[in-house]
Amino acid sequence: MDLHLKNLFDRFQEQFGSGPGLGPGSGTCLMKVDGIAPNFIKSVFKASAALYRTDPWKRLRPGHLFGIRVGKDSDWSGKKQPFPCVQFIGGDGGDIGFNMFRSENDAKKMTGSRETIRVPNIELLRVTYEPESLMFPSNRKMIKTLSVEASGTNCFPVIDVARCTSSGSLQFRNPTLEELRFVYAVMQAITLVHPLLQVDKDGGPKWSRLVYFEPFIETVDVQWPLEMAKGYDLFAVTVSHPPGQAYEEKTSSTASSTPTKYAEPPKDETFVDVKLYLNGSLRQCATCDREVHGEQALCCGRCRAVVYCNSVCQKQHWKETHKSMCGLYKAMMEREEELAMKIFIFPCTADQPCKWLESLGIHQKGMWRRRCSCYSHCPFGLLPVKGGLWDSWGELNDEEYPRDLPFHHHLRDSMSSPILLSGWSEYYNLRSLPLSSPVADILSHPLTVYYILTALSISSKNLLLKGKEVILHYLGPEVELDWMPAFAEVGHLLNGFGNIQIIMVGPEVPTNLSGTTSGIGSRVRVNLVRGVYQEEATYLPSPDVIVALNCGLDCYKNWGGALNMIKSMAVPAFFTDQSEVSCANAKQVLRSNGLHITHPVTPNPFRSPVKNHGASSNLPAYSNGFVLGVNT
Repeated sequence: MDLHLKNLFDRFQEQFGSGPGLGPGSGTCLMKVDGIAPNFIKSVFKASAALYRTDPWKRLRPGHLFGIRVGKDSDWSGKKQPFPCVQFIGGDGGDIGFNMFRSENDAKKMTGSRETIRVPNIELLRVTYEPESLMFPSNRKMIKTLSVEASGTNCFPVIDVARCTSSGSLQFRNPTLEELRFVYAVMQAITLVHPLLQVDKDGGPKWSRLVYFEPFIETVDVQWPLEMAKGYDLFAVTVSHPPGQAYEEKTSSTASSTPTKYAEPPKDETFVDVKLYLNGSLRQCATCDREVHGEQALCCGRCRAVVYCNSVCQKQHWKETHKSMCGLYKAMMEREEELAMKIFIFPCTADQPCKWLESLGIHQKGMWRRRCSCYSHCPFGLLPVKGGLWDSWGELNDEEYPRDLPFHHHLRDSMSSPILLSGWSEYYNLRSLPLSSPVADILSHPLTVYYILTALSISSKNLLLKGKEVILHYLGPEVELDWMPAFAEVGHLLNGFGNIQIIMVGPEVPTNLSGTTSGIGSRVRVNLVRGVYQEEATYLPSPDVIVALNCGLDCYKNWGGALNMIKSMAVPAFFTDQSEVSCANAKQVLRSNGLHITHPVTPNPFRSPVKNHGASSNLPAYSNGFVLGVNT
């Protein structure tokens, strides 16, 4: 019978191929790798599970090749990167996993239209995800002995190095410890950066089923696990698509690690005066800060992002700073349509906040009083409160705001668990809110916090899943102090799992509220502390995560002490800001204070859908628009 099945399977493979992979794992076991520590095996499985959760196979196919560079070439044997080319397999059928090649040329030789081609004398490293029930006994024993983290419900990675012989058969071996270090770095980095890939709609032939992505390069700092010989040293991992994509920028003190093909300004320095229609709003000249009215306004003719009062100021600004940033601003302006949340059907532009609020019938009402300057005389946290939730939400219709009620009958895998959200569309659907409701503008703050705790900070997510408490230090609260009713939604989204203690620390906390604790529902409580973080942190319970929303790191000099405290605590910290420019500047501030970016700048799915502009800029800005992290 076994012989019959083998012949049948061989004929099936001959007729239909073996899929995009080379078949299931070979049975190699990491416990047999020379010099490996059990804790490092756990770290590898943890990194693998993190990658699995991001589901790169949803978009990536074998034809999408990635270039990888981990640290310097001199860090590796032979002074070259072990497996610098990666492809994901299984997204369109076959075994889920990824292959790593010695070169891009090797990858192209082995990538066929339907299956992996066995090319003699080419070696590749494979990571294949398999159910525990199908694994070899040695691997099942290792999984139980070490209690490693599963990928998904019950899958685990099998890592081996395969070599095709001249006869077409495969030979397998265990990876070396150095190769496993490289795999660990790759998994950590790709987990962070593959969601940043942007679809290039005009990048390939129309008849092709393969999705094409825009050229991409991103460098992230990744931390070696404690058990590695290098301790807690950080290393830089650069991921590019396609392989060989290079930075085009020479040097820039303000550029981020994203590709800088936009950073080089045109060589022709002739200026074109472009009139700017201001729609009645008052703006400022980027050079002299003069107020700009009506037909006086000009903007840069290349990027159309910066406002000037006259051509003299425009030329001066070009020479002083704008020349190095014009291309980057142009790219950001081109992303405006991509960042816009078109699902909503209420006005999503608020250059004139009072008029915007009036158009929605919520001006000077409830929590919306903090969305314009009409109540700026009233200290944060001390807005007069009438009473109920209806008043807090500005007397919106009952169906237009979230009620203070749990999410009934929300189960995941037939079990109750915290509700994991991907964006506003899913949330509005769960709450049965009409897309004409503007509540996302205020809910951006609490839902960004929840998104950080359940999607970006894996340690916090695990604590909540185990029913434990997460302590969050919330830095620099202002308008949030009057938006406590909105934070009740965080407790409902926990869906009966875990608790969150939010400690809000900042100079804007009113003196009479400092030291108070309020329970927002049964699972969230908020402590208020007046003061600067670096002076108060030692008196507070140790945090599991630190958050600063719309932080303006590049605008406030007093962030230095807080950042030094965060560095010394080595706790995951996340920052949001309104635009890509402010986040790029924030990266420079963080790095200048010795902090390493471990979660790159990414659009926040729970950013406010309401677009604003700076006084002297047309760059799109959204409350909590982008997020980045350190120590993650």
